[in-house]
Amino acid sequence: MLTGCGSLPGLSGDNEVTLRVVAADYGDNPQNTSKGYWKDLAAGFEEEHPGVKVEVSVYSWSEVDAKVAAMVKAGKAPDIAQIGAYADYAEADKLYTAEELLSVQTEADFLAPLADAGKVKGDQYGMPFVASTRLLFYNEKLLTDAGVLGKDAKGGWQPKSWAELEAAAKKLKAANVQTPFALPLGREEAQAETMMWLLSGGGGYTDNEESYAIDSAENVKTFEYLRDKLVGQGLTGPTEPGKLNRQDAFDAFTRGEVGMLNGHPTLMKQAAAKGVKFGMVAMPTADGTEHPTMGVADWVMAFKNGHRKESGKFLDYLYESKNVTAFTNKYDLLPVTTSGFRAVEGSAGGSSAQLRTFLTALPNSRLYPAGKKSWAGVSEDVKTKIGKAVQPGGQPEKVLEDIAASARAQDGGR
Repeated sequence: MLTGCGSLPGLSGDNEVTLRVVAADYGDNPQNTSKGYWKDLAAGFEEEHPGVKVEVSVYSWSEVDAKVAAMVKAGKAPDIAQIGAYADYAEADKLYTAEELLSVQTEADFLAPLADAGKVKGDQYGMPFVASTRLLFYNEKLLTDAGVLGKDAKGGWQPKSWAELEAAAKKLKAANVQTPFALPLGREEAQAETMMWLLSGGGGYTDNEESYAIDSAENVKTFEYLRDKLVGQGLTGPTEPGKLNRQDAFDAFTRGEVGMLNGHPTLMKQAAAKGVKFGMVAMPTADGTEHPTMGVADWVMAFKNGHRKESGKFLDYLYESKNVTAFTNKYDLLPVTTSGFRAVEGSAGGSSAQLRTFLTALPNSRLYPAGKKSWAGVSEDVKTKIGKAVQPGGQPEKVLEDIAASARAQDGGR
């Protein structure tokens, strides 16, 4: 785990520089591990840049953030890390900015909302690696049998408002569907399900000035709706939302037990593999008008190890369109660059055609406030507390005020 072989900072000269890269594994079995992608990428880069070696270590998502944190603590930070969060390292002045690393062309190629989400105090430290958005999935057969969809299901179902969503859920319940609408507010991804609902209710985790606004009037109304109209009317199935995890909801959908739920691109493959015919639409909103959807990004960052020039060249190579789409196509994820976006838009057939539904939502999406050092703690608070807001007799205002007070305290009052 040693850095370059005696090179001067930022120069490769006659001495070979070794870039150490740590990345997360997006595969779910040994056959589709991300190691193959990074091995090919490193080999291609080394061929074009003699004098620079690239060593990549790939770890599972459950351990990669902790591995990087331990390396940093030991004074042996990698040159480049592809992980889940960057704000802590940026606040500690351990990272190069995107401007210090990337060519003008590469920096300008990032989709605007993703580039903005990578900023701390106006400077971009987090470079988006891959992204996804969320859509409302529905089971075509269950909705047809319940009379929500016509028998031919042509044109699909296009609900615009929560009222339409609720009406469909009631029909599904009347048709004895076990879970008309799955509402996973369990630990696994409660912060995502929460954000989807907050945005569709006209709110969000932050206001337009990026200060926390978790306890806003709009957010309180959103959770009162979930408590009274979905949970309170028995439309969310047998498992209490605060105890329902995302993957358990996905599994139930693939078994044909769930009429509707919010999902990301991974669910397309899982449902198709089980023979479930499904449709995907934008999340309906409180009043039927268009609101931003939720986007999620994972991040790349470069540590100040004296290899700024070499790291920048490697990152320029990483973000070439062919390399971006090679990764996103493999894992049914969304590209983070305009050039990658156009490449997916222009492809035909297979999962690429379905991915375009997610892709169209990406340019206007809102992301977690990942530039806030406090976000990790706030996300944990949401995971452990938000389920109580939708219980019968739950107090959304009190729960949201509690989370908001803690968030502001962690964020220095903002």
